[in-house]
Amino acid sequence: MSDILIVEDNQEIGALTADFLRKEGYSVSLAGDGAKALALYEMYGAKLVLLDIMLPGLDGFTICSKIRETSNTPIIIMSAKSGKEDKLNGLMLGADDYIEKPVDIDLLVAKIKGIFKRRFGTDNLSKDGIVLNRELQTLTVNGEPKELTGKEFELLKILMENHGTTLKKDYLFNTVWGSDSDSELQTLTVHMKRLREKIEADPKNPKHLITVWGVGYRFE
Repeated sequence: MSDILIVEDNQEIGALTADFLRKEGYSVSLAGDGAKALALYEMYGAKLVLLDIMLPGLDGFTICSKIRETSNTPIIIMSAKSGKEDKLNGLMLGADDYIEKPVDIDLLVAKIKGIFKRRFGTDNLSKDGIVLNRELQTLTVNGEPKELTGKEFELLKILMENHGTTLKKDYLFNTVWGSDSDSELQTLTVHMKRLREKIEADPKNPKHLITVWGVGYRFE
């Protein structure tokens, strides 16, 4: 998973923005059209999306809406469309911020740092006695340490970071195992079963790791 996905059809603007953000220490993916942006996001995910509106094919409003169907990933719209209706539309569709072009790169970086600090500033993800430490990659449940494999940790982390949001099976599999993995989708089901055995009081009637049939999984 990259830190930031930039969706920008102007190659020069996209490349310059990516260079600035990489110098700030972020990993960056770049997409020049809507279809590629959604494909990259569904395969690999992103911690934050920088989204232009006027794009070839699918426009930015459509992409924003599609992402919000399955994820609460922060979205910042960057657009030359400065009308009040465009701004309201973007925010109503779930964007976290709307910046007019030309973008002040220092202001953009400050906004990104603020989002990352609020969203990922703590090393711990916690809920109802379940505490996952992202730096140490440890899990405790009601104070009791639980052993996690690397894949179990990554899977639980992404679910807890997106708590309350149903994540599709394909998205989880591609993010944790990679789209070129030799593993099969069934391995996701096996790992979910193991996680439930570690964090649920009653693994057969889970209260935290919820299956949404035909779609995927959600952390509650």
